[in-house]
Amino acid sequence: MRTNHMAKRKDLSSGIPALDRVLEGVWAGDNIVLQVDDIADFLPFAHRYCEYTHTAGRKLVYFRFADHEPLLPEGLPAEIHALDPSAGFEGFIAEVLTVIDRNGHDAVYYLFDSLSGLAVDWYSDRMLGNFFRLTCPYLFDYDTVALFPLLRNVHTPLATRAIHTTAQVVLDIFRHDNELYILPLKVWERRSPTMYMLHSWRGDEVRPVTQSVELAEIRTSIAQPWIDTSIEWQDPWTNAFAEARAVQQRIDAGEADPAEAEPHRLRLIRMVLSRDETDDVFGLCVDHFELRDLLDIGKRMVGTGQIGGKSVGMLLARKIITGTRPDLAKRLEVHDSFYVGADVFYSYLVLNDCWWERYHMRTADDLFERAEALEARLRTGTMPPVVLDQFRQILEYFGQSPVIVRSSSLLEDAYGNSFSGKYESVFCGNQGNPEERLADFIEAVRTIYASTMSQEALAYRLHRGLIHRDEQMALLVQRVSGDFHGSQYYPHVGGVGYSFNPYAWDTRIDPKQGMLRLVFGLGTRAVDRHDDDYTRVVALDQPTLRPEGSSDEVRKYSQHIVNVIDLAENAHVSRDFEQVVSASDDLPLAMVASRDTALEQRAREAGMRDVFSQVLTFDGMLTQTAFPHEMREMMATIAGAYRHPVDIEFTVNFTNGDYRVNLLQCRPFHFTGELTHLPAPADIPPATILLTSGGPVIGQSVATEIDRVVYVVPEEYGMLPTQERFALAALVGRVMNHPERAEHIALIGPGRWGTCMPELGVPATLSQIRNAAVLCEVAEMHGGLSPDLSLGTHFFNDLVDLGILYVGIKPGARDSLLNADLLQGLPNALGRLLPAEADRGDLLRVIDVADLDGRSMWLWSDALEQRAVLFVSDRCEIVRCD
Repeated sequence: MRTNHMAKRKDLSSGIPALDRVLEGVWAGDNIVLQVDDIADFLPFAHRYCEYTHTAGRKLVYFRFADHEPLLPEGLPAEIHALDPSAGFEGFIAEVLTVIDRNGHDAVYYLFDSLSGLAVDWYSDRMLGNFFRLTCPYLFDYDTVALFPLLRNVHTPLATRAIHTTAQVVLDIFRHDNELYILPLKVWERRSPTMYMLHSWRGDEVRPVTQSVELAEIRTSIAQPWIDTSIEWQDPWTNAFAEARAVQQRIDAGEADPAEAEPHRLRLIRMVLSRDETDDVFGLCVDHFELRDLLDIGKRMVGTGQIGGKSVGMLLARKIITGTRPDLAKRLEVHDSFYVGADVFYSYLVLNDCWWERYHMRTADDLFERAEALEARLRTGTMPPVVLDQFRQILEYFGQSPVIVRSSSLLEDAYGNSFSGKYESVFCGNQGNPEERLADFIEAVRTIYASTMSQEALAYRLHRGLIHRDEQMALLVQRVSGDFHGSQYYPHVGGVGYSFNPYAWDTRIDPKQGMLRLVFGLGTRAVDRHDDDYTRVVALDQPTLRPEGSSDEVRKYSQHIVNVIDLAENAHVSRDFEQVVSASDDLPLAMVASRDTALEQRAREAGMRDVFSQVLTFDGMLTQTAFPHEMREMMATIAGAYRHPVDIEFTVNFTNGDYRVNLLQCRPFHFTGELTHLPAPADIPPATILLTSGGPVIGQSVATEIDRVVYVVPEEYGMLPTQERFALAALVGRVMNHPERAEHIALIGPGRWGTCMPELGVPATLSQIRNAAVLCEVAEMHGGLSPDLSLGTHFFNDLVDLGILYVGIKPGARDSLLNADLLQGLPNALGRLLPAEADRGDLLRVIDVADLDGRSMWLWSDALEQRAVLFVSDRCEIVRCD
């Protein structure tokens, strides 16, 4: 006998109407399991359940068999059956089934004592699972409602898997600050946008907790082994953690000398964080991580192996702050990340028959062709069952909070190699039922694993001499920082920061004080280059100073597009700022935006009403809070420990009249040396100047000879159709990587280099332009374009990694000049380098110093003065930068 769920009654109750609404109703046939740390946390639910049956006139049957206090409130009527589990499984379940048969249908309510007691009496989690597998479907067929308590973290998967897969409703119950919280883990055949969120129960209200600040704080305050490492998995990895945990417990109890922790601490550092004792990161880990820190990491790991550079960098930065600056530590949003060990990636390769191909590919002549085929295979592989179970546990923990799965390879975010943007990171909206959410999560993992074979990642490794280094992919799984705003999810502010400011656009700026790049919404707007929009760049010692002048320029060069997670679409999307504001409640607009009073005045004069005049300036948080000072102090503290400049990614969320900073990522910033003044060359004949710039100039001050200039003629490029612009980018790549190499190349072109929008610039990839010594962007694509390296983006980090100087040129502006006549009048070497492309000479000019009849080309730049000049000289020498 099995009733179709569509025909079942759906108007029953748990006794808590607000909880019923969260669950989209209690249905006939529901078996409801509440996982608790203590039976006392179950009692409020049991009492409301029993009281409801009395007031609603429902029959209540109570199976009493455990040694805890009775669950039935005194004085309430119920049919009570006292059972003896010690008599054995067969007799016990026979009595239960007999009572169920006798009561039949008609929405009888059942209450069971703690299931955990049965495992004790029967000495078997397996038999507890068998009992539930038999009893639950029997109750379901009779259209009953049954409520079961189960103690959390005392059972192996033999019991919990059986219970979770058979029950219709499974709820985790937590107590925090003497309040109860409810986290639905399974609600069969029902769904809502917030059903699987953590909910607070206060009085008659059950409300979802939506702020990441509060969620992470509550979840991390509950001590439990988040990833199952039960007795089934007693391997050397698990044993090493068990031994270390035992030592820590003895130390905490005063039964062991703290020195006993040292060998275990060093062993776990090598297992989890870094195995290269010559590496600076290894030294930082030894200096800052205690044994209990490593044990906490182990609780949140899937699989085995190291957790990779991105995870280590994030944890190190937080540990440095909490260990040395408790005043700043109070400002940090709690993190509750998980880590997928690098060995899981290896297992994925082996399981899907990809390991041998990856092994042989490193020395193959057709590296990129083989990688493309392997990348496709990695996108469709299967995961080991035990890993899938642990992925489910991660998603149960996060509920329906959006998460981001981030690459964290062994070589990533290290001293000398950032791998900035080379590997994928994937947002998961985390909406839908548990299986749909798991499918999206698996797809995110596959995408990142496949990105290890991307052309950009492999080209970066080749260029950096890393192609033969051991590169394994671990993963960092983070709760997306922010809050639900209607059907959108995002933080109030996202951004990147540098402890050293490479862009001192004003003489009042001290580069050593650092800089920030701020956006409203998800920080992808700050780290991915968006050529149709701008961000707020902040010099931390002069936070109100802006490169722009008038209010019209401020509006024009401010952020207009916001990245959010659309919960209805379950996707990471871009939305207009005004659209996001209109769909969101309780935004701290005064902190992030300012009214454009000049625009409002023009609107009034034109008879227009209700003009949206908010501009994302971030002036409120920069002038009315300690944010600039605290961020400067935070980065300086981390950089001091690293003994090297650092760059970070972060979010800011305003809550209860204050703000919290979530430190998401930290790595060495590869900008070396200091910004210095360099004497300018004197008496340069104007007719010999190829270009001048009054800023932006980003990089080291230099005076160096240029061997080759590669110049994309703006007027000719502007007439090309879109597809031919991609072909031109490929041609530039062939010139830049030509076997007849030039040591110092100046690359000049219209609009944005590296753009994905060819109407805004040349869509060249990093591998195509990586050999440039200086990159020049000329603002000649259209009137609304301003040269903008987009500090803090992956593209900017690539240029810093490669030591490429950036120069922006604004023809017509003061101190900016592009001498097109001279550039086009000098000999063109394109036909000599690539004879088949000689007819493209009007579009692409290649000027080699060898063709200049003994003359030379020189570049001089001063990053502090924000000036640069490229010129042709009859002299052989110029003042050089020491």
